[in-house]
Amino acid sequence: MTALSPPGPIVVRDALLVTQDPARRVVRGDLRVEDGTFSHVGPGAPRDGAEEIDGHRFAAVPGFVNVHTHVAMSVLRGIADDRELAGFLETLFRVDALREEADVEAAARAGIAEMLLGGTTSFLDLYYFEDGVARAADALGIRAFLGWAVLDADKTTQHGRPLDNARGFIERWNTHPLVTPLVAPQGVYVCDRETWLGARELAERTTGLCHFHLSETRREVHEHEAKTGQRPVDWLEEIGFLGPGMVAAHTVWITGGEIRTLAERHVGIAHCPSSNLKLASGGVAPIVELREAGAVVGLGTDSVASNNSLSMFREMHLAGLVHKNQRWDAGVLPAQQLLDFATIDGARLLGRADRIGSLEVGKQADFSLLRLDHPTLLPARPEAIVSHLAYSAEPEAVDSVFVAGRPVVRGRRLVRADWDEIRAAAERAADRLWAPRPT
Repeated sequence: MTALSPPGPIVVRDALLVTQDPARRVVRGDLRVEDGTFSHVGPGAPRDGAEEIDGHRFAAVPGFVNVHTHVAMSVLRGIADDRELAGFLETLFRVDALREEADVEAAARAGIAEMLLGGTTSFLDLYYFEDGVARAADALGIRAFLGWAVLDADKTTQHGRPLDNARGFIERWNTHPLVTPLVAPQGVYVCDRETWLGARELAERTTGLCHFHLSETRREVHEHEAKTGQRPVDWLEEIGFLGPGMVAAHTVWITGGEIRTLAERHVGIAHCPSSNLKLASGGVAPIVELREAGAVVGLGTDSVASNNSLSMFREMHLAGLVHKNQRWDAGVLPAQQLLDFATIDGARLLGRADRIGSLEVGKQADFSLLRLDHPTLLPARPEAIVSHLAYSAEPEAVDSVFVAGRPVVRGRRLVRADWDEIRAAAERAADRLWAPRPT
């Protein structure tokens, strides 16, 4: 764990505050941060003993929460483009078998750097060698929810039993202030009943969180139905797996009954529109219906091998366009809801809405300062800022980023690491993985 002194008080003066509080206020005012949390949000913050930042040229926005990714795949960007999921996974599984913990850590640093520079302060991951990802998160200062990938023992390239590996990972990292370790079953195509229920038991005995892929493609659904006689959601319900604290990624091919089941069991949904579209999943996740049924929905980028970006700005933009077009309704999923997906709803999905996701007194000071003079935020008006964030802003508008009150990006430069060093290490890892890739 990186040893850090407690952060000193900070006051951001006269910024445009996009609070994401229950009233969704957008106001001119100040932020005061003490001991890593917000102690004042609004006009007239006390300034005694604090470092002062002139916020007049900035919008202060809650840190984005990316609720599904595989951050260590940053070195695999472009390695399997223009293929449907089955062909994509064939390439990825063969390359993954060559990976070592050192290259996973190097790649995770690159992915985390990309997220921080785009205003993401928390992410939910699913991979293996997650100790390497945890060290990268600790070094760069991001808030990380890291799911150790679990598969059946006869279907994995991991050394040892995956559930035991996940248990050991959770034990090693469960006291870290920024890293939350958890268990992550890969999907119904590589996990049998015993593996799913073992994952549930482990989640209940440890951090209470469990992350997995679910009903991403028709092929996945049809093959599972042919094997078991049931669709994946119905089968997971029957075996007693579904429940609170679970986050399902994708859920593209689900029925009305499955929608009700997921909502009733309080399963969170990670919506990944860019990845689903690029891999030609052939459908659009029924996010509107899931929300109407009471499910909590957040946004995930998935990995850069299938997206090919970790930008939450792009994910908000695309999510809005896809659903408006699909439903022939320009008013569906308005800008405010898209920003909710990327902030407070993502926090709620992780069970952390009392700590992150908005600019409110008592919450962790995870936030970004965006340049109001950036071309994508013109005109810089309070009544337009939420729309700009959802539909037009680019990561380059992000000037500074803070996690738990500590600066991790200032002036578009990483504070706790050197990008050139991160990039060089990631390129070395990529050289080894790309050379033998199947074509």
